Amino acid sequence: MADKKTSGIPVVARLSVAPMIDWTDRHCRYFHRLIAPRALLHTEMISTGAIIHGDRQRFLGHDESEHPLALQIGGSDPRELAKAVRLARPFGYDAINLNVGCPSDRVQSGRFGACLMAEPTLVADLVAAMLDASEVPVTVKTRIAIDDGPVPAMLDELVDRSAERGVQTFYIHARAAWLKGLSPKENREIPPLRHDVVHALKQR
Repeated sequence: MADKKTSGIPVVARLSVAPMIDWTDRHCRYFHRLIAPRALLHTEMISTGAIIHGDRQRFLGHDESEHPLALQIGGSDPRELAKAVRLARPFGYDAINLNVGCPSDRVQSGRFGACLMAEPTLVADLVAAMLDASEVPVTVKTRIAIDDGPVPAMLDELVDRSAERGVQTFYIHARAAWLKGLSPKENREIPPLRHDVVHALKQR
């Protein structure tokens, strides 16, 4: 049998519902489950600090009906991410997702989210630490680039380095993230969609 940590998401669904901070809480996920019985759901992004120092039942608790369910984490310290993953184990998530796609100022100030695309070696170290601590697959959510970064080279390097460390599933928002001058909402609308970039990556 393949290693559960590196064999991909252990669910039959190919459809997943994207997370959104302050929206995809357990009540929203219950609604999503009603209309999409087999989709993979994600929690809203939860920082390593919230998991390590906060009310874990509040941040990590969920209902059994929400499964299959992935926990999305934000962070940039390998040791803290590993600790957060270990603390999340008893809650029984089906996968752990690292956010490398959120462009908000608040997230950037914590040095996680989309700004990590500029540090693909660090991202590889992060996912390696998470995999070492996890009993379920670790996945990555990202963009195709940040700011004026080269497309598709920036995405390819991040994916290749993380894949070398054991990640097999990537969720790609097919837009660049502009880290200055746009709100998160504008970052979902203004940068042009580049489905061709994601398609080319899939064909490799």
